[in-house]
Amino acid sequence: MLTKRQAVIVWFHHMKNVKQLKRYGHLIHVSKKLKYAMIYVNQDDYEESLRIFNRLPYVTKAEPSYKPFIKTDYENASVDKAKEYDYKMGI
Repeated sequence: MLTKRQAVIVWFHHMKNVKQLKRYGHLIHVSKKLKYAMIYVNQDDYEESLRIFNRLPYVTKAEPSYKPFIKTDYENASVDKAKEYDYKMGI
């Protein structure tokens, strides 16, 4: 069974602390220019890990990712009549 995961965006002061962030979750992406990292953690331990990230001395702030809560099922996706006519044109 798959475990539900959620991303945490962690802003930090220096790049040398990225190694230490790896122990708290699965490190996916690090931006050297903007000094942030995206770390996936289990959704069950999400609140606790967010609290831990904010307590670390080398972390500026930690923000949650809202991707799991965004609705991706779209309703009323109607086809444009002009495009539908163009595709039925036999060549």
